[in-house]
Amino acid sequence: MTTKEKDLQYIMHTYGRYDVALQRGKGVIAYDEDGKRYIDVSSGIGVNSLGYCDEGWVKAVSEQAATIQHMSNYFYSKQASDLAEKLCTLTGLSKACFGNSGAEANECAIKVARKYSFDKYGKGRSQIVTLKNSFHGRTVTTLSATGQDVFHNYFFPFTEGFAFAEANDFEALKNAVTDNTCAMMFEVIQGEGGVNILDKDYVRELERFCRERDILLIVDEVQTGIGRTGKLFAYEHYGIKPDLVTVAKGIGGGLPIGLCLCADKLKDVMSPSTHGTTFGANPVVCAGANYVLDTITQPGFLDAVEEKGAYLEEKLLELPKVKGVRRMGLMVGIEIDGDAHEAAAKCIANGLLIITAKDLLRMLPPLIITKAEIDEAISMLRASLKIHSCP
Repeated sequence: MTTKEKDLQYIMHTYGRYDVALQRGKGVIAYDEDGKRYIDVSSGIGVNSLGYCDEGWVKAVSEQAATIQHMSNYFYSKQASDLAEKLCTLTGLSKACFGNSGAEANECAIKVARKYSFDKYGKGRSQIVTLKNSFHGRTVTTLSATGQDVFHNYFFPFTEGFAFAEANDFEALKNAVTDNTCAMMFEVIQGEGGVNILDKDYVRELERFCRERDILLIVDEVQTGIGRTGKLFAYEHYGIKPDLVTVAKGIGGGLPIGLCLCADKLKDVMSPSTHGTTFGANPVVCAGANYVLDTITQPGFLDAVEEKGAYLEEKLLELPKVKGVRRMGLMVGIEIDGDAHEAAAKCIANGLLIITAKDLLRMLPPLIITKAEIDEAISMLRASLKIHSCP
């Protein structure tokens, strides 16, 4: 049986896969089982931040796997402690809690926010306001926090305690907040929601409003964090100071990891038995994450991300079928004249691995992509859109 045949027979059909079975990769280039070459501008939905099989990352992970591959969280781990120290030092936040995914990181943030409010105000002040069109994960609780009606189906009963407001509408936010609101949770760029970039004045006013009411600010940086937008975290573009920041995807460089970072006033909210994980803080995963973080914080790295993002946007806007570009760093949404999903399928058939977000094409290329590779990707996209537009 082929890989595709085994997948269809033995794996639950929870993904609408493209007809490609990837086998190997290096940098921005991937190859399928037939040896066909692809340029990948999706990086595993923003996970392969340094591309495929970066030599330093492979060395860090391999050496750790040969030293000690797993330990219980009842014991101390140097790799986890080093990673937490780096993140807290870089952000000015106080402590980290480990998990295995963005959804787990968001679950942790929700628990921290509700426990902080319970400890300070008592039972009942537990509502969390999120934004419409948001996406925070696929567990029952993080689906409940996701502000898209399409996800609020089948899996009843959903977790209670969430309210939703229109993004960039401050009056809608005020109307959603009640005396029982303990936190506001949002992405400064709604990735799965269509690469919607929040207005800076709105975000700053949101912060001011919440500070006056002791409403915690949870910023979901699962897709936007770790250099994706040209800064370590996207909230830095807005000049705000979150109480909780969730991290995943790109920090692992290809291995599963999630972290919830908290500000100083929350550092002692959680205590033994209030949260836990079997695989979170895994030393092999943390070794890879340490390498990723050390790499992207090298002088000039993040400046290059913004420079390459601006170059990519310029080239995209030259394409006849591109109507607009939503971009911050190398997080890019492309409005096209036509169906984005059909266009993505054409791109993939032509050797360009690209994804979608709502009715947009979406690019989340490895942060190490070169301008020459951007040029090749643009050429492939141009050809694919031309084919896509034919009857």
